[in-house]
Amino acid sequence: MNVAEPSDIAVKPRPPSPGLGLGAPRPGEEPDLQLVANLGYRARWRHAVWDLSESFRLSELFRALGWLDIKIKYRGSVLGPFWLTISTGVLVATLGVLYGELFHLKLHDFLPFIALSLVLWNFISMLIGDACLAFTQAESTIRSVRMPYFVFVGQNVYRNLIILAHNLVVIVVVFALFRIVPGWKALAALPALALWLVDSYALTILLGAFCARFRDVPQIVASILQIAFYVTPIIWKPSLLPVRQRWILPIDPFYSLFEIVRGPLLGTLPSHIVWASALGYSAALCAIAWLGFVRVRARIAFWI
Repeated sequence: MNVAEPSDIAVKPRPPSPGLGLGAPRPGEEPDLQLVANLGYRARWRHAVWDLSESFRLSELFRALGWLDIKIKYRGSVLGPFWLTISTGVLVATLGVLYGELFHLKLHDFLPFIALSLVLWNFISMLIGDACLAFTQAESTIRSVRMPYFVFVGQNVYRNLIILAHNLVVIVVVFALFRIVPGWKALAALPALALWLVDSYALTILLGAFCARFRDVPQIVASILQIAFYVTPIIWKPSLLPVRQRWILPIDPFYSLFEIVRGPLLGTLPSHIVWASALGYSAALCAIAWLGFVRVRARIAFWI
């Protein structure tokens, strides 16, 4: 599929030819083409905007590619992605009972908390891991077809949203077992989920380009995620911290982004500090990702 794109190609004038005039091509010949390597910042910005807008026009394409990834990954499997759902459910039940006993917490309160936390964490960790390979895995397509890079970003996000939808079964089962019905406060999770979607695009475009340039970054990212899993209140509740030390929690970006989704679904509204922290980190992430993409967009094809 060829997609019309603002051209980075300029006509290179030929030397004067007798009777043809300055720079005119000879009869039956095409003018020489030369790639422009020193585009100004406005031109780079314009091409990046085109890339983003064109990817939304091709949204049906990246949804089909994301669904195809799921079908290929679980081809020949009886349960398909529901194997991940089963493993998540077993992990939730095991850690819920174990840590509930260790921390002397009521299972009615702790199991829904850890179910939400682990399902959301699986989405984040898998999204980040796939984001590191978003462009390198699409090397053959990028080299052979002119296509917006945000199509591969949308493919990665959509694929992980499908997996998240399968894992939501675990949350529904846990809530049903304990007869927990989220009230009107759960509606506060909708803008938080929209913010997560924007952050998912920003993370994918940032890590995809950065990891295409530096191939050892995925290992560093995996190590950071492993540390963040234990530091962030995911398998332990924030209430276990002394009151005088809870001020440090919003400094952790994972905590703020988790709490704006997890809190409303558990019946508590996040504080203004938590929302301010989540919005601040998201704005910084989007700004860095966009400015970086504007600068390196033309180089990604040469890095993969």
